[in-house]
Amino acid sequence: MTFKELGLNNKLQEALGYMGFENATPIQEQAIPAILKGKDILACAQTGTGKTAAFILPVLDLISSNPSGSIDCLVLAPTRELALQIEQQIQAFSYFVDITSKAVYGGGDGHEFDDQKKALTKGANIIVATPGKLISHLNMGYVKFQKVGFFILDEADRMLDMGFVEDIEKINSFLPKKKQTLLFSATFPPKIKKFANSLLTDPVQISIAVSKPAAGVLQVAYCTYDQQKNELISKLISNKPNYKSIIVFTSTKKKVNDIVRAIRKTEKAVQAVSSDLDQKERESAVRKFRSKETRIIVATDVLSRGIDIKDINLVINYDVPGDAEDYVHRIGRTARADTTGVAITLINEADMYKFHKIERLIEMEITKAPLDPSLGEGPKWNPKPQSRGGGGRSGGRGRSGGKGRSGGKGRSGGASRNNKNSSRDRK
Repeated sequence: MTFKELGLNNKLQEALGYMGFENATPIQEQAIPAILKGKDILACAQTGTGKTAAFILPVLDLISSNPSGSIDCLVLAPTRELALQIEQQIQAFSYFVDITSKAVYGGGDGHEFDDQKKALTKGANIIVATPGKLISHLNMGYVKFQKVGFFILDEADRMLDMGFVEDIEKINSFLPKKKQTLLFSATFPPKIKKFANSLLTDPVQISIAVSKPAAGVLQVAYCTYDQQKNELISKLISNKPNYKSIIVFTSTKKKVNDIVRAIRKTEKAVQAVSSDLDQKERESAVRKFRSKETRIIVATDVLSRGIDIKDINLVINYDVPGDAEDYVHRIGRTARADTTGVAITLINEADMYKFHKIERLIEMEITKAPLDPSLGEGPKWNPKPQSRGGGGRSGGRGRSGGKGRSGGKGRSGGASRNNKNSSRDRK
């Protein structure tokens, strides 16, 4: 279905044409007409399916035809990066309509805080906010939400995972009871259904391709000892000179700088993104990556959801994510919008059972490619649950710097300890 068939106003059609958008994605095709009819929405669609446009376009259409003169729409997002991205897309889509927007998030300076306060008091049409920062403004008593007609939660499952339930409920208490609520999620666990029941009224339910990687992603895995991973990554990257945009994901932020240092031995255009950087540094790193000034970015799962960076050729999972759903989001950074890409996962002994669960989730067995002989032998694929603490004595000839050494006592046990901390150490 084309956007012209969806009934959006002429000015939005002009903006879409200017941006080169013609055909709607399935989530847009189902959500936009329902939102235009005033329905609450409970939508589940994986990363890269066009969720942002699915809720922003109809809301822009409705607001532009009847603006309140105050804040008309509140969008909540789990991270600063996603809030900024949504606000940027609002600016792009509303180029030909008289709509104002402002992103409200933490990490800025005093000037940024003053700009946020001005938008929250004088009334930008659309506010895109992270829950924690918005609560800070609400507690000061000057936020004007009396005329909000649209309440949108993006990446709702992620916000619940990050412990924002009480914040969202508090924010909702400041909003009018009569409003249109749109809840978008990348996954659809029971807790989302329960949470949605407390917020939505007779919602239209939409579910698109849950928990399956895009068809254009070529997925490959290597069974490797931890001490082989850095050299393997260097070889993978150097063997793909035509790949201009590469993301390396790791589950813990303390590994990020170690991986960056290892990659810089052979590739200088690499940067880190984690919560150890301040907001301006993170924005700068993502901006340089988007513009291809930086070829490789090493990140925690802060970049695995919602961040729309086009033409990513290769995603490397330095370790297997702790949650099977996170695997789908990580590799969803590539092969977006019907393009193709490659996703490579490095699997140590302790992570084999986790990766096997991922294969069951996505209903396919991922090819286990052989290591380059110069790296020595890796561990044999054995997806049985590991006993707590390790069993790292596999007799392979894994290398540590130079001479062959096995995966060794406690190697995989150490990985297990890191994984225990991953939920605290992500972002």
